[in-house]
Amino acid sequence: MQKLKSKNSRKGVSKKNVDRSEDAADESKSENLLIGGKKQDDYESGSENTVIGKNDAEEMELDEPKSENLVIGSKKSDYANAEESDEKVHSEVEDISDNGDVDSDKDLTELPEEDSVGTFRKKPQIMTITHLSGKKFEQKVKTYQILFEKVKKEVGKVVVGQAEVLESFLEALICHGNCLVEGIPGIAKTLLVKSLATVTGCKFSRIQFTPDLLPSDIIGITTYDENRGFYTVKGPIFANFVLGDEINRAPPKVQSALLEGMQEHQVTIGKTSYPLPSPFFVMATQNPVEQMGTYPLPEAQVDRFLYKLIMTYPSVEEEVEILHKNMTLYKFSKFDLQPILSPDVILEVQESVKEIYLDPKIEKYLVRISDATRHPDNYKIKLGKYIEYGASPRSSIGLFIAAKAHAVITGRTFVTPFDVKYVAPKVLRHRLSLNYEGQAEDISTNDIIQEILDKVPIT
Repeated sequence: MQKLKSKNSRKGVSKKNVDRSEDAADESKSENLLIGGKKQDDYESGSENTVIGKNDAEEMELDEPKSENLVIGSKKSDYANAEESDEKVHSEVEDISDNGDVDSDKDLTELPEEDSVGTFRKKPQIMTITHLSGKKFEQKVKTYQILFEKVKKEVGKVVVGQAEVLESFLEALICHGNCLVEGIPGIAKTLLVKSLATVTGCKFSRIQFTPDLLPSDIIGITTYDENRGFYTVKGPIFANFVLGDEINRAPPKVQSALLEGMQEHQVTIGKTSYPLPSPFFVMATQNPVEQMGTYPLPEAQVDRFLYKLIMTYPSVEEEVEILHKNMTLYKFSKFDLQPILSPDVILEVQESVKEIYLDPKIEKYLVRISDATRHPDNYKIKLGKYIEYGASPRSSIGLFIAAKAHAVITGRTFVTPFDVKYVAPKVLRHRLSLNYEGQAEDISTNDIIQEILDKVPIT
């Protein structure tokens, strides 16, 4: 526990001592938050500042933050380092933002009524915010990583290959995202989602989109029975895992039936809104081969998907293995998939993802990536001339939360710039609109994104 000192404190003012438990002493992961006061000069910390390399991304090392001292209510927010020895100088890093979604244990300590310039003010409160970082949180994240490895292994009993797509599904799942998958028929898109739903202990439903499909076929209807009166029949969207197969075969009004569910996690049937089960995950597929009788997804619909994934052909070795375990020879139940996770565990992981540390400098880096899609000339992006519309602020939100999810999948409690680079193509490829020249030149949004990642500076 850190101790806050004031220079001009009056005599007789009592201070409240706070005992630390042995676990808290090992972790030493707390923040002292001063509300309503001005900048305090001297206080002790024991914190370590995360340092980002200035030049090359390969030379960058991000240390997990130990503790933060944040003063709110004055003109400036300050970080301060501790007095490590008798004559070491305090160092300050400015412009550190407040992490407001951390659970906190409150501890109120009396402070002097008179501040450093002699004016009187109300007694502020000191709130101690204890992070789940440190050894306990690291162990928790490592446990999640082990569970996800077991999930991958269990799904691998049925699905051969597609490891990167499966990992992307898990990332989207633990950060409340949805996936749009593009790939030819017959490469196990449906089987992958069904297997993942079984292994995670969740309810699965499949919707086959057709030109004559109606919105009520997805969300449900309100009907009347002579004995029961009016009642609601819920549609297949009321499941944890929803597969929208060949979503671009249905007209836009049917596609938009998923919008409210994907964004708000609720649907409206008649005059009543119904919450969807938690967790809720949508994977929609579209066929890039057949264009006759298809309807391109509206931009508003596409933007609701956190990831757009491309499923490709398996390798020769993988296809040989597929011959010996396929749905033609075996029923799905014969593979005897065991649930590794549960809906409650997934919800717990989703909350833990929010606690992953992301340095303010990395926040600026991911925002610069989105900005480069809107103002490519500022970053000397040659392929930027083919961009009609850049990525929306929702893309920055997607990079922010997806990078945290990737850190959890890889067993870390903090985000590095390489996490941002890893998820960027999946987050951005469907959010860039090409102009007519780009379409005529057959320019790929993946090429534009790669150039952006190569040229946008990390620091």
